[in-house]
Amino acid sequence: HDTYATFMAKPIQGQPGSAMHIHQSVIDKKTGKNIFSGEDGVETDAFRHFIGGMQAHVPNALVMFAPYVNSYRRLTQAASAPVNNKWGYDNRTTAFRVPRSDPAARRVENRIPSSDANPYLALAASLACGLIGLKNKLQPEEPVLTTANEDEIDLPRGLLEAVDLFEADQELRDMLGDGFVSTYVAIKRAEFETFMEVISP
Repeated sequence: HDTYATFMAKPIQGQPGSAMHIHQSVIDKKTGKNIFSGEDGVETDAFRHFIGGMQAHVPNALVMFAPYVNSYRRLTQAASAPVNNKWGYDNRTTAFRVPRSDPAARRVENRIPSSDANPYLALAASLACGLIGLKNKLQPEEPVLTTANEDEIDLPRGLLEAVDLFEADQELRDMLGDGFVSTYVAIKRAEFETFMEVISP
């Protein structure tokens, strides 16, 4: 499959940092059609499996979406940034939003990444999570129909916790490569130690 993704970065009023929203759909290279929609225009199993993979693995990949100590300051309750691992139809309070669209443009918006993330790494992580869901036929939870960003925080609360979860996710390690994961977590731990050496005003 080929993958279509777009990036959108926009400031979040009153919040530290900004967001980078990743819109994702998967196009079958042979047919040129979106595998998230069937011939009759309804959602496919692949669509649900992709979301299932996002829900199962994005929290473990958060360090690729929120790569610095300060990245976690925007993940607060009742703010514009999602603090949960839920999905919904045109629900901007969930981590994964399915925008209104025609069947050919059906896609999943990952609203978690912050604008200080490396866009290539954020896209790679987001797609890896969805691909794991497709391969393992993971089922998502039911979509959320209410406000979700005032609930308990489902995501790691700091850099070191996120690094530990990323390092321990064997399926992400297999997908992204052992060398990359080992190097990335070593860099992030070193950056944290550098941060701890300085007491700011």
